[in-house]
Amino acid sequence: MHLYVVPVLFVMAGLVFYTVLAGADFGAGIWQLIAGRGEAGERIRQHAHESMAPVWEANHVWLIFVLTVTWTAYPTAFGSIASTLSIPLFIAAVGIILRGASYALRAGAGTAAEARRIDTVFAVSSLVTPFALGTCIGALAARRVPVGNATGHLFSSWLNPTSIMIGVIAVLSSAYLASVYLAADATRQDDAELARAFRVRALVAGGLAGAAAAAGLVVIHGDARTLYAGLTSGGGLIALIVSFLAGVAAIGLVWTGRFEPARYVAALTVAAVVAGWGLAQQPILLPGLTIRQAAAPYDSLVLVVVAVVAGGVILFPSLALLFRLFLGGRLSGGTAAGAASLETRAPETIRRTARPTLARLALAAFVAGLILVVFIDVEWGQVLGAVLLIACVLLGFVAVDPPALAD
Repeated sequence: MHLYVVPVLFVMAGLVFYTVLAGADFGAGIWQLIAGRGEAGERIRQHAHESMAPVWEANHVWLIFVLTVTWTAYPTAFGSIASTLSIPLFIAAVGIILRGASYALRAGAGTAAEARRIDTVFAVSSLVTPFALGTCIGALAARRVPVGNATGHLFSSWLNPTSIMIGVIAVLSSAYLASVYLAADATRQDDAELARAFRVRALVAGGLAGAAAAAGLVVIHGDARTLYAGLTSGGGLIALIVSFLAGVAAIGLVWTGRFEPARYVAALTVAAVVAGWGLAQQPILLPGLTIRQAAAPYDSLVLVVVAVVAGGVILFPSLALLFRLFLGGRLSGGTAAGAASLETRAPETIRRTARPTLARLALAAFVAGLILVVFIDVEWGQVLGAVLLIACVLLGFVAVDPPALAD
């Protein structure tokens, strides 16, 4: 494998994580939009809101990761994509901002009417954002983004049959993932009524998403023949078969009420679709531009790989702890008294589980690394400073003993 291919693998992995994690967050907002009125609708909205609380911000890390790696490792392709698809990317960015603001403001709503208005903004943003991002993927898949600064058409590049179809699939897939995840969360909380409600939604959304995927192949056959050829042969075909089999298995698990394994199989269903697109399109990034041609200089690629690996050492343990707590039900909402008790106990818990020697080493690594990075203007000093700053994070993470805190 050539070095210039490695960042593409990072980008595809980031897209998969963003799709199956943040996609479910968007889907939860969609279910809030169509939850209906009355007590049952309010329970659905509240459950969706609370289930997202611990993870919705962390899930957007993957979008930032994808953008950063792409513009660093493949700057020509990134500039072409960002300029030609500026409108749908702007719509998606506004949607993400409105979602975040609405989520934060909901806790301060003074009346039920204010809460409904905030929920509406949140839900509409949750619908618009995955659609806009899906149309961007469709534009790339249909090869309607030429190389160059804003050389593609600002509207027809993403408002075409393939892009619109993939946008619809993105929305339905998000709703499907969310309903499966929320059913699993309701089961974990021993709320049979909510679990049944989201079971029905999962079956309906799964059926619609499967039908849209099948219709998408028909649309792609007529509108993007090159993509269709890639999806029906080689690695693209294998990915689609995996997606189909996983989709059938996930529906079976949902039908029988086994929501926890269905959570992972449903994620595999959607992840295989993303992988299929990547396999069908490679080695072309944009029309006339291969991965090798788009790649940054060798030194830049080396730094990207090193930065991603080093960042993964920091990021993955943190995310693993977060999802361990979340999926274990330890981050679900509790009473005010329980929250106050936790807040009171937290400093003492950290003191009891902390390892003083490692904490001092982390502080020393931070001070030394900062001095080297800021004041030493030679290559070896910059590298050593970066290593010490990374060591600071790792030592600090181990010093507070996350497993003990989780328990």
